Amino acid sequence: MPPDMINILRFPPDFLWGAATAAHQVEGQNTNNDWWAWEQEPGRIRDGTRSGLAADWWGGRYKEDFALARQMGQNAHRLSVEWSRIEPHLGQFDHTALDRYREIIGHLREQGIVPMLTLHHLTNPLWLAEKGAWECEETPALFERFTRVVVGALGDLVDIWCTVNEPMVYAVYGYLMRLWPPGRSDFGALLRVVRNLLLGHVRAYTVIHEMQPEARVGVARHLRVFDPANPHSVGDRAVTYLHSYLFDDLFSLCTLDGVLRPPLGAWSRLPGPAQSLDYLGINYYSRDMVAFDFAQPGTLFFASFCQARGRV
Repeated sequence: MPPDMINILRFPPDFLWGAATAAHQVEGQNTNNDWWAWEQEPGRIRDGTRSGLAADWWGGRYKEDFALARQMGQNAHRLSVEWSRIEPHLGQFDHTALDRYREIIGHLREQGIVPMLTLHHLTNPLWLAEKGAWECEETPALFERFTRVVVGALGDLVDIWCTVNEPMVYAVYGYLMRLWPPGRSDFGALLRVVRNLLLGHVRAYTVIHEMQPEARVGVARHLRVFDPANPHSVGDRAVTYLHSYLFDDLFSLCTLDGVLRPPLGAWSRLPGPAQSLDYLGINYYSRDMVAFDFAQPGTLFFASFCQARGRV
């Protein structure tokens, strides 16, 4: 290989290389959030598995995992805080929990690993779920207050923030496909949830920059490639475009210019800065081969290629 090509393929010296975790995946005993409650309901998890102790980070085993990450050459880690630990009851903040997060993040930094902190990683406190979670019009303001408390307690340890992890996955899986809490199929509710997630993101972005002007703030998006199962089918192409626009494009476009596009709004402006992204995080897993299915309005007429082929 020519020497010039070798130089091109090298990562720059300040490149951040790491992994990501969610609080509910690793902490254990997060008994005060909607995912814990969801796990307890028969039939919600295919094999009945429950999170339980998870990786027992809250019990101190984060030290083992951070040491392993360092041994693997990682120099960055995205982790999240659990809203239900920090605000276990509406308006009541647990500073002991914030102190524990300071210990966890401080140890991460001692390992030479740069922390990137996610404020909302799919779980909600039970008290918020009872109010309607992100369908509730109060939630963006509550999230802003939560953000202010977290940044005030941890901002000296963190300057890279992710406001919301995979907002469209949260909305689609919970309010269209019935796979996650609250297990509904209601397109109108889905739109209200996405709109409020956008408002919450913008409010959090504004607060963080007010408190940390040099901070880097963004979202982590799950983007998928949608392709028509039959490129010659008008129906397949139309449903492919619809899902690509709603799932991949809509949220990101609104954060880039502050305009609420249909069906979230009639080109009205979001309150706050026109652009509310310092970076865009992309999670990519796979693509979907999309087939039109008139019998599935609940999924916006989406059928996977395998489902469509099974009916032939």
